[in-house]
Formats: sequence, C-alpha cells, structure tokens
Amino acid sequence: MAAALAASEQGHQVDLYEKNEKLGKKIYITGKGRCNLTNACDPEEFFSHICTNPKFMYSSFYECTNADVIRFFETHGMKTKTERGNRVFPVSDHASDVIRALSDEMRRRGVRIHLREEVREICTCEENGETRVRGIRVDGEKEIIPADSVIIATGGLSYPSTGSTGDGYRFAKETGHRVTDLSPSLVPMNTAEDDAPMMQGLSLKNVSVRICDGKKILYQDFGELMFTHFGVTGPLILTASTKVQKQLLDHPLQLDIDLKPALDDAALDARFIREFEAAPNKALKNIFGKIYPARMIPVILKRAGLPGDKAAHDVTREERRRLLEVTRCLTFTLTSLRGFAEAVITRGGVNVRDIDPRTMESKLIRGLHFAGEVLDVDAVTGGFNLQIAWSTGTAAGRGIRMTNDNDHR
Repeated sequence: MAAALAASEQGHQVDLYEKNEKLGKKIYITGKGRCNLTNACDPEEFFSHICTNPKFMYSSFYECTNADVIRFFETHGMKTKTERGNRVFPVSDHASDVIRALSDEMRRRGVRIHLREEVREICTCEENGETRVRGIRVDGEKEIIPADSVIIATGGLSYPSTGSTGDGYRFAKETGHRVTDLSPSLVPMNTAEDDAPMMQGLSLKNVSVRICDGKKILYQDFGELMFTHFGVTGPLILTASTKVQKQLLDHPLQLDIDLKPALDDAALDARFIREFEAAPNKALKNIFGKIYPARMIPVILKRAGLPGDKAAHDVTREERRRLLEVTRCLTFTLTSLRGFAEAVITRGGVNVRDIDPRTMESKLIRGLHFAGEVLDVDAVTGGFNLQIAWSTGTAAGRGIRMTNDNDHR
C-alpha cells in the first residue's frame, strides 16, 4: 500500500494485486489488533534497533521517516498517540483505521485494487542487452498482464494465515536473486521445565531477564513477559529471540528472571519478614498473594523447597534465603524457538546486495523492485519493522520515476 501510494504520486497508473479477500490482513493483527505503526524515537536512534543490514536502510528511511509516517496518518484523519517506548498507535486503538486511511487515499489517487487475485509469476524479457520486467501472470490466467515496473511487497513467512507464504522469495529466486537463510524472528520460545504451563497466561511486568550461554550473557533487559503452555513470550522474549537465535538453534540456553529488580537483597528479605510477622500463624501459600501472582505461588514454593502449609513463624533464615534466591533468579531452560506461525517477522530474505538501497530496484532486472519484509532487513519490536515497510515501500514507489522516466504503468 505504501509503494502503491508513492508510485501513484509520480503519476503512474498503479494496479495493486492482493491474493487475500481484503487489504492489510497482517496489519489487523499487529500490536494485538491496535497496530503499533511506527516508533517516535529520534531518527538517529532508529538504526540502532535494526538487527540486520541497518546501513541499507539509510536512504529509504530519510526518504520516509517515522515523522513522515505519523504526519501522513494525522493528515488523513487518523489521530495517533505515543505510548511507552515511543510506540505509536492510532488513538482509537483500532488497526482497521490504519488500513482505512491507506485504502481511502489509494482510491482517491486512482490506484486500481485487485482482491482475490494471486500473482504466480513475474515475467521478464531481454531488451537492448539487459533483462527487464515485462509484466505478471495471475493465477488462472494464461495471458501476461503488461507492466513497466513491478514492486514485490509480499511479506515473508511469518503468520502464513495472513497470506505471508513466501511468494516473494520464490519470485526472487526465479528471477535470479539470492535469498539468505530464512528463520522465524520476534518469536516466542519453548522451555524444558513443566513450571511454565502451570503459569499459562500469567503476564509479568517490570521484571528483569537475562539469557546466558554458560557464563556469557547474550541478552539482558527490563520489561514484560508472559508464560504460555509451551514456554515464554511477551515483548522481552520476542526481542530476545532476535539476539539469541543463532545460539539457540545450536543448543539450549538459560533464562533467568528477576521478579523484584527494584528491590535489593536486604529490602527483599525485609519484605518477607514484614509479611511473615504480620500473619505469623498463616500458611505460606496464603501469605504470598501479596508478593507473587497467585498462579506463581506453587512454583515459588516448589523451587524454594517449602511446603505451602508451613506456618510463617516457622520459616527459618535459610528458607528465607532460598526464597530470595528463587525470587531473584527464577530459572528456565530455553530449548528452541517457536515456528513461523507465531513469528512476528521473518529473518532473512532477498540479499540486499542485489538491491539498490535508494530505489529498492533490483540490480539484476530493470523495473523490478522489492520492499518490506521480503528483504533481508529486520528489527526489534516497537514499530520498527512496520517503519521499514513504510520506508522501503515509499522508496520503491518513488524509485520508479528515477529508473523509468518514460514509463507510466
């Protein structure tokens, strides 16, 4: 949609082919349906959040910055708000408003939208000693639909239920482009212990996590995570998956969770003593509700080796020390990443060495452009990946003018 709008701005006749029954199907589910559409960080900071090929993004990002994206939606009737971590959302909290703003503007500019039409082939030809785009073929049709330029913005492999089934990678390979290894990213992780399923659905805020490979710390941060029937997820875990992916594909890693990072050991022990002294005859399982979430209490007691029916006044200093250690370092074994069906994005894609970063045009085939997740560029959570989509899509659409001055379709 960003590419179509940018190309139409240059005066080209634009046809958008979408195999789904509606536009922006993946946008509907981003940010839990709220759509974290960009990040309002300083432009210079943006690149530090890109995990793969950040330098490739310099030209396109400054062509369409995060401020430009916010301005576009604001001027097209969709008010935005900025939340924790500079994450930008529609004021309405409805992802559908993002799609509506884009769709309305495309229709206003005369973009012809073809729903339920799946492109199955990019057609090329030789002309004056170079390979260039000839057009496309859609499923069920034999005839080539002519086009002077084609922009491939098909997404990756993540959330295939939204239509991201890797078509763009196939198109790239069939036209001679290199595609790097593909793997799920910003993805939940499996754990070995049976504790996590016991806490399924429990979300922890303001915790500190550390992921280690032996004594080496691979990732450390503060924020929010959630337990699931298979292991862990949430913002901290999704971001961590981009940092530890390589090692986790090779062997298990250790996840340590500090449940009370705001308290030092002395303050935490004093908290235990205060709760125990306030209800000395109560069983531990009935006291801990003020310290831990209810679903976590059996796990804490088990890890600390304490019976739940033990009276508070019977807890020894050694037992308090064990409680402190478990609270400070609740440990899980990370065994593997989850699959593409649960990944926010795909890591890997069309090798950026085959692409002009200013126009997103292929260096191999004139008139063929790539944009968005199909490229080997990815970032952490927080709106950065959608910003990559807006920026590269805009660069691709505007780049048609620069490469095909006499072409119109």
